[in-house]
Amino acid sequence: MTIKNLFSILLFSFISTWALAQNTIQSKDSNNENFEFRAVAELGFLSVIDHKVQFSNSGTYFDYRKNGGQDVLFPVSRFSLEFEWKKRNTFFMLYQPLRIESQVLLQDDLVVDDLTFEAGSSVKLLYGFPFYRASYLRELMANNDKYKFGIGGSLQLRNATISFESADGTKFRTNRDVGPVPALKIRTSVQLNDRAYAELEADGIYAPVSYLNGSDNEVVGAILDASLRAGYSITEPVNVFLNLRYLGGGAVGTSEPDGPGDGYVRNWLNFITVSAGVVHKW
Repeated sequence: MTIKNLFSILLFSFISTWALAQNTIQSKDSNNENFEFRAVAELGFLSVIDHKVQFSNSGTYFDYRKNGGQDVLFPVSRFSLEFEWKKRNTFFMLYQPLRIESQVLLQDDLVVDDLTFEAGSSVKLLYGFPFYRASYLRELMANNDKYKFGIGGSLQLRNATISFESADGTKFRTNRDVGPVPALKIRTSVQLNDRAYAELEADGIYAPVSYLNGSDNEVVGAILDASLRAGYSITEPVNVFLNLRYLGGGAVGTSEPDGPGDGYVRNWLNFITVSAGVVHKW
């Protein structure tokens, strides 16, 4: 995703939220404490702690960080809209772009779904795993001005594209997948003073995928998206923050093959992101 596209998404998010808030404000009565809109955007970098993938039982368990050029920092961004109702119910819409591209000279043979990329050849690698997430959170300490704690659930839609292509274009393998992932959600925060606050938020689950989606495929999957945030209120509607996030998960198992290979996939990732962001409230 280009910088132009990132700023287009950011601008669209703020304009959409502003328009929705304005329309609602014009129609509501004098009791303006019932709801609040928030637009959140953050930009930063991503570091790969550990990331491995394998396609087919005969395939290479490929280490992206060690052998795939993921030992450097990558740009990362995140955009979300929040609607809080009566200080107890919060609804979220989140978009997380995630696209990592690299090109390496292979030290060893790489086998992907029965196709071998020979040692010494140059390979282009794409790991695209953007996701969309809708969440609901129920606040359990709505009457406490200093501490907040909420629990709820999320439904995430993954949109994965993982590709391997030789530099001369003669060899190519790709794995694509779109699917829902339910998760549990928590968020807790403490107001440190009139302007500063700290917040912990996490979405995660570990479960058999076949149990969740009703399929016959024996696949076990997990996600964990956990962040620690320190924020500061600049003005009444705007605050800024620094964010440290762990983003991890993956899946292992065999599904019905729809291309080359036997359908076996093993994919686990552990990422850390550091970002700065802004929250605008209405």
